Amino acid sequence: MSGLKLLALDTEDLSVISTHMQDSVFKLKDVAFEPKHGQFTLSANRFVWESTEKKNLPPERCRSVVFLKRVSAVRSQSLNLADREQVLSLLAMRFTPNGEGPDGLVELALSGGGTIALDVECIEAQLTDVSGAWETTTKPHHPDSE
Repeated sequence: MSGLKLLALDTEDLSVISTHMQDSVFKLKDVAFEPKHGQFTLSANRFVWESTEKKNLPPERCRSVVFLKRVSAVRSQSLNLADREQVLSLLAMRFTPNGEGPDGLVELALSGGGTIALDVECIEAQLTDVSGAWETTTKPHHPDSE
């Protein structure tokens, strides 16, 4: 298995991780926050954009984990936190600094309008693929916005 291992320490790096995580699916039970350690973890089935876009291969997914460190608080909006089995789809990860930073807000935008917001001291994120890829029947589609 030769999966992705990416590190983000600034907004540009985080946008690379966001691009690779776009259309990842996960259950709420796959999200964890450890306040004592300041770590937020998201385990998801990531769509393997890099192999599908560059090669004429069938669509694939793999299991991936995103770690965000230096997290002081986590909030959510428009999510039913009692339903830990609900399937969510990640659209994007964005950072908004507080003033000149480096602290700020990392927002995980979800399909259906839900969000997970993380207060961070700075951007420190890691994406790691933890499984091999498997074939899936569908490729995510995003209509062009014109």
